[in-house]
Amino acid sequence: MQAKGTQTVLVTGAAGFIGWKTAKLLLESGFNVIGIDNMNHYYDVKLKEWRKKDLEKYENFRFFQIDIQNLGALKVLFDSYNFDAVLNLAARAGVRYSMENPHVYLQTNAQGTLNLLEMMKEKDIKKMVLASTSSLYAGQPMPFKETLPVNTPISPYAASKKAAEVMAYTYHYLYNMDITVVRYFTVYGPAGRPDMSIFRFIKWIDEGTPIRLFGDGSQARDFTYVDDIARGTVLAMKPLGYEIINLGGGKNPISLKAIIQKIEDLLGKKAKIEYKPFHKADMKETWADIEKAESLLGWKPEINIDEGLKRTVQWYLQNKEWLKDVSVEEGKENI
Repeated sequence: MQAKGTQTVLVTGAAGFIGWKTAKLLLESGFNVIGIDNMNHYYDVKLKEWRKKDLEKYENFRFFQIDIQNLGALKVLFDSYNFDAVLNLAARAGVRYSMENPHVYLQTNAQGTLNLLEMMKEKDIKKMVLASTSSLYAGQPMPFKETLPVNTPISPYAASKKAAEVMAYTYHYLYNMDITVVRYFTVYGPAGRPDMSIFRFIKWIDEGTPIRLFGDGSQARDFTYVDDIARGTVLAMKPLGYEIINLGGGKNPISLKAIIQKIEDLLGKKAKIEYKPFHKADMKETWADIEKAESLLGWKPEINIDEGLKRTVQWYLQNKEWLKDVSVEEGKENI
């Protein structure tokens, strides 16, 4: 998507994995991007600092350390800039940790989204793209279609994202806002989250550390490369009314065992595996029906799992010197 005139877009969670890649795509397409992020320590902040620095190379980028929970700070920001669209990619992520600290998930994912919607209403900004999750489809038949009744979330994380979707619909209905909800399916790629399986597996296999595997490794995911996700998110900025759209691999899901084997081949090293009990809040399998993304956005993924893993491992090896100090633990610091 090419910027019409010079549009200014607010990207929340800009130092996050998907926020960074989406902001970068917007910047390269000629948009002015204002990025905000609270830079929390849910996972090692060194990754966030690296992404932020990468975005700060662009003249059309400005960054502010703001939490979307802070309505006062958002008021100042919205008074200072005229936004053409808001891409709300800020979120507390992580299914397992949401069970330990559910309050912060509701505050960021639901209250934070409400704060942004209120600011948009006040400033008459009509377009939001809201990041949501495949975690909402737990217990539904596959492949997951957007029309499925996702009324039984099985983690506070999924429940908080459902709350954000519902609030977004309310503002669409009441104030004629144009809101596209994009439900992401297991996103991976260079500079990915260190608490996610692919980053961890690469680092652990390379360093000879035993992989902590929850379950027997047969659980499968519809892995989606981050560049494809960013492209779909930017395409979702078009006027659509209110739509929920899956962004996922759309092919048969791939088991964690198969992913480990592919990473072993790329690194030329064998994994040591430490099996842990399957976690109750985890999903056994995810698989996106992406027909709607194709018909409404003209989007489908372009990077297959083998190419995506190759690029991810290459990035890891190129940045190994500083990545060796990056922690793969989540939720251990002051969230």
